[in-house]
Amino acid sequence: MSVRTTAEVIDRFNRAFTGHEPGLLAGLIADDCVMESVQPAPVGERVLGREACTAWWAALAGDRTALFSPQEVIVAGDRATILWTYRFGDGPDQWVRGVNVMRVADGRVVEALGFSKTAGEVPLASETATA
Repeated sequence: MSVRTTAEVIDRFNRAFTGHEPGLLAGLIADDCVMESVQPAPVGERVLGREACTAWWAALAGDRTALFSPQEVIVAGDRATILWTYRFGDGPDQWVRGVNVMRVADGRVVEALGFSKTAGEVPLASETATA
């Protein structure tokens, strides 16, 4: 089998979530994968290793009540940036925008760092400077 390109890996990774097909993650995650989720803020949950990362993502991909929608995917060498929206309910404000910064080596995801817009009130720098 030839080694998958970064674009091929990220396309299959995204299809696992958009199609609610966790089985597509099989063979995509490196043994030494490091993943940082978007929550809990401010640093997110850190998940280590193929089994743990695959289980974490499989649960998310299999959740048919949620909707992951990639908005733009940018691939540069072994890196990929995925801009996405994630809907976690039917309400008008039950969604969030975010980005994953991914790294692929030898056809497998080795690093995935997730970031999202923060829910709730966070003072802007201009507001804290005047307070």
